[in-house]
Amino acid sequence: MTTSLSLAERLRSGETIRSAWSTISDPLLLESISALGFDAITLDMQHGSHTEQGICQGIGTVKASGKPVIVRIPVGRFDTASRALDFGAHAVIAPMINSAEEAKAFAGAMKYPPLGERSWGPLRGRDGYGQPGSNAYLTAANQQTLSFAMIETRAAYEALDAILAVDGIDGVFVGPADFSIAWSNGLEANPHSEDIVEPLTHIARRAAAHNKLAGIYAPNSAFAKRYHALGYRFITLASDSGYLVAGAAAMLKAWDE
Repeated sequence: MTTSLSLAERLRSGETIRSAWSTISDPLLLESISALGFDAITLDMQHGSHTEQGICQGIGTVKASGKPVIVRIPVGRFDTASRALDFGAHAVIAPMINSAEEAKAFAGAMKYPPLGERSWGPLRGRDGYGQPGSNAYLTAANQQTLSFAMIETRAAYEALDAILAVDGIDGVFVGPADFSIAWSNGLEANPHSEDIVEPLTHIARRAAAHNKLAGIYAPNSAFAKRYHALGYRFITLASDSGYLVAGAAAMLKAWDE
């Protein structure tokens, strides 16, 4: 979808954004995924193979396709959140945010003063970032770059309203697998669990009540539709390795029929 609206504007208007999930840092694979019908691309540094150098290059590849790019940083690496924005990311997902204090630290790295403490460091000049005599990026960045705090633990769930109330946190993002581990007290890693449907619904509703965004990782299209019905509007679908497996399996099945 080609649009002049930013990722932030599209999500805040109520549009549903379907994002690919990239774990493999190969540039040709990322280029191919960027050409598919997804609305955005998410690069995973936490469990994927993307490095700082990789996301710098990868963000350029995705932006060349005209799509917004989101980066999930490693746990606690808020310095990497600032770096991802310097590289041109439109949004950052921070895993394992378990308290308002951690949310404030994340927001501080994402937002310029007076809202946060992000340092000024121009890199991609073609974005108008850091050009002499221009404050266009500075004045717009706090609204246009999105910070998503991941809700994955019971501690995060209990602190949900406090996390959502933090200035500079634009939304929450749920990892159903880790959430299912926490919700079952370590008995299972099952994003399909019926037991987590009620708390996932609660998370989306509380985000809406705070006028914040709600995002979630969906393991497949059926769950993406289910999460959408619960109120999630930023949904990442499966992963690049999954796309390869599904595509190959479909071709082989068609051959055998």
